[in-house]
Amino acid sequence: MQKILGSLIIIGAVLGGYTMAHGDLAMLWQPAEVIIILGAGLGSLVVANPREVLLEMCSQIKGVFVLKRRGEEFQRQLLMLLYELLETVEEGGLKALDEHIEEPEQSELFTRYPLILEENNLMAFIADNFRLMAMGKISAHELEGFLEQELEAMEHALLQPSRSLQKIGEAMPGFGILAAILGIIITMGSIGGSVAEVGAHVAAALVGTFLGIFMCYCLMEPLSHAMSQRIKTELSALECTRTTLVAHVAGKPTLLAVDAGRKLIEQDVKPAFKQLEIWVNQFEDQRDAA
Repeated sequence: MQKILGSLIIIGAVLGGYTMAHGDLAMLWQPAEVIIILGAGLGSLVVANPREVLLEMCSQIKGVFVLKRRGEEFQRQLLMLLYELLETVEEGGLKALDEHIEEPEQSELFTRYPLILEENNLMAFIADNFRLMAMGKISAHELEGFLEQELEAMEHALLQPSRSLQKIGEAMPGFGILAAILGIIITMGSIGGSVAEVGAHVAAALVGTFLGIFMCYCLMEPLSHAMSQRIKTELSALECTRTTLVAHVAGKPTLLAVDAGRKLIEQDVKPAFKQLEIWVNQFEDQRDAA
């Protein structure tokens, strides 16, 4: 909702100021200029990026406008899932996780945390790395190195769509100039016409420049930034998981291992340690009652 509101403010301010200066909105409607600019931009995206990046870009753009905020309940489920998995390891060893991490969707343990199950990247990261731990003895230093490399690779891949969109956004003023030049060519071809006709052609050409600048600084730049912020929010959950696993392998008690991961959660949604203790005590009470 906030992103939509921001977009409406931008459009309203630009067009509102234009009409206040007695501009004619009908003059801004130049379908040919729009086709040239958007077509050149879209074609450049297709040429410059593989299919998987384009699909991920569409998914991330959609996610910007329908983003579900990862609030307190999401953080509770993440931390308590990690706590319960580590407690399972403490009680039954790493082999006790096999029935859960092989098919998480069918696991009674994972189904208690539906918000985490909805996150494909996070679920794959948790399952793969608990499976890695179960395959053999690995030191905390080795695990930290493996996970750091994996996160760097994931970050690069997930940020690629926003970087590509930003580069195309930076090129939009150039595409606008391209459309304007074509408009000037048309204008020169009708130079023998009336002043009104020539003026209309010049205005149409200048609209191309306006659209290129508008799309760059008012649409694509903010959108690419919002996409990168969304990915950084997603990565914070992976960082939390990484730190928890490393702390566990280093021999920390379960609560302290989970707390180490808690500290990597973004500040505005990070629960206090006292809140984590309350959640853990509630879980232990329910387990004892069962």
